Amino acid sequence: MNSLDELVSQAQAEFSAAADAATLENAKANYLGKTGKITAHMKALSQLEPEQRKAQGAVINAAKDQIENALNQCRDALAQQQLQARLSAEAIDVTLPGRGRSMGGIHPVMRAWQRIEEIFGSIGFDVADGPEIETDWTNFTALNSPENHPARSMQDTFYVEGNDSQGKPLLLRTHTSPMQVRYARMHTPPIKVIAPGRTYRVDSDATHSPMFHQVEGLWIDQNISFADLKGVYLNFVKAFFETDDLQVRFRPSYFPFTEPSAEIDIAFGSGPLKGRWLEVSGSGQVHPTVIKNMGLDPEKFIGFAFGSGIERLAMLRYGINDLRLFYEGDLRFLKQFN
Repeated sequence: MNSLDELVSQAQAEFSAAADAATLENAKANYLGKTGKITAHMKALSQLEPEQRKAQGAVINAAKDQIENALNQCRDALAQQQLQARLSAEAIDVTLPGRGRSMGGIHPVMRAWQRIEEIFGSIGFDVADGPEIETDWTNFTALNSPENHPARSMQDTFYVEGNDSQGKPLLLRTHTSPMQVRYARMHTPPIKVIAPGRTYRVDSDATHSPMFHQVEGLWIDQNISFADLKGVYLNFVKAFFETDDLQVRFRPSYFPFTEPSAEIDIAFGSGPLKGRWLEVSGSGQVHPTVIKNMGLDPEKFIGFAFGSGIERLAMLRYGINDLRLFYEGDLRFLKQFN
């Protein structure tokens, strides 16, 4: 047996004895690596005459092919062994009863959101959706909020990279009120719309969250008054809380996008919150400047707007006293609502 035949036999034996892939690859390097034995034979060809080089090269290549075939066979065998070991370790007893999959449910905030849409839809309001990354103009300027308004500070607002067409920074919307202007500029009066959605402010405690949900309401026409606002909102809260035993009051307040403005409070006539006035919304007559920014004539059109926190309404409906419970992901808490 010549030296190449012995080399092939040695390689086959060494490959077969390899217990794992790492050992096999190390053995391969002894024969087929840059400093391997086959490589050494190939380098020695340069010392032979051309005719001898051609003949010996064919013999070396044949030995190399045999070694590579043995290597691939051992690789396949090791891979098969690993697969069998894994299948054995992960074997499934098909006689065991199946694992039950628990039913999902609707989050209480989403339940409140859906209920709000249903109630306002029943009295002719459309539902609008808009971007959560807003421009300075739609979030502030178009709503009559001046440049020095405190809500524009970094302490109150999440700004993001990039600028709008006017060079102003983009931001996560602080309210859904920008949809007032966006929707009105795409529709002609009469306009009746609500805009529920996520909003963002730098605030976090038992009654505030950096991300929260708000529903904006808007009704624009030629003859809309505070009486319409009171009637619409009273109808809404009675339907939402499923009781006629409550009152609504309007407290004078200030918002830059409405004039006059009012906070809306409700008081239940029975239950654990009986007799307590609870703030649930801001509201007011749409400011003439905002009407103008909607592309409408403030001498001709008038209307009201309100903004209510969906979590606030859900907390009152379900008797929850800490807003953070909605977002902790505790299934013991969430399962109560499904």
